[in-house]
Amino acid sequence: MSSDFEAYEQEFGTLTAEITNKIGRIPKLGGEEKTQLVLNVDKQLEEVRELMEQMDLEVREIPIQSRGMYQSRLKSYKGEMEKLEKDFKRSRIAYSDEVRNELLGEDAGSSESQLIKLREEKAHLLDNTEKLERSSRRLEAGYQIAVETEQVGQEILANLHSDREKIQRSRDRLRETDANLGKSSRILTGMLRRIIQNRVLVFVLGATILLTIILAIYFNVRGH
Repeated sequence: MSSDFEAYEQEFGTLTAEITNKIGRIPKLGGEEKTQLVLNVDKQLEEVRELMEQMDLEVREIPIQSRGMYQSRLKSYKGEMEKLEKDFKRSRIAYSDEVRNELLGEDAGSSESQLIKLREEKAHLLDNTEKLERSSRRLEAGYQIAVETEQVGQEILANLHSDREKIQRSRDRLRETDANLGKSSRILTGMLRRIIQNRVLVFVLGATILLTIILAIYFNVRGH
C-alpha cells in the first residue's frame, strides 16, 4: 500500500509543478490564450483533487502503526493544494503591465473593445470560480462522509474488541468450571470407591459372623 502512496506522491509532484508554472504565466497572457490556459489549469487542479482522494484512501489502508507518517505527508500536500488554488484565483484576475498597457492603449476604439472582452472574460472566470468552489464543497462533503465512516468503523472495532474480551472471560470461566468439575468428579469417584469398599467389608464381616454362628450351633448340637 505504501508503494501506491509513493507513486501518487510522484504524480502529485509532477502535476503541481506544471500547475505552478502555468499559474505564473496566466497574468502575462490575455484574451483567448489566457482563457485556454485557465481552463487547462482548472482541469489539472481537478486531477490533483482526485489524486488527493486516492491518497487519502491509501492512507486509510496502511497499518495503524505506520499511518501517522503518511497522514502528516498528506496534510502537507493538502496545504500545498490550498495554496495552489488561492494562487490560481489571484492569477485569473491579474494582468502584467505589458498586457494592461496593451488592453488600455491609445486607440480608444480598440481599448473599449478590449475592455468589453476583459469584462466577459472576468465573468467567465468568476463562473469557473463558482464551479470550483462547488467542487471543493462536494469534496469536503465527501471527505466528511469518509471521516464519519471511519469513526463508525472505529466504533465497530472497539465493540468487537469488547466482545472479544467478554468471550475470553467466558472461556476463562468455562476453563475454571471445567477444572472444578474435574476436581468434583475425582472426589465423587473416591467417595464411591470408599462406599464400595465399606460395603464389601460389611458383607465379609456379616458372612464371618454368620459362619461363626452356624459353626457354634453345629458344634453345640453335636456335643449333645
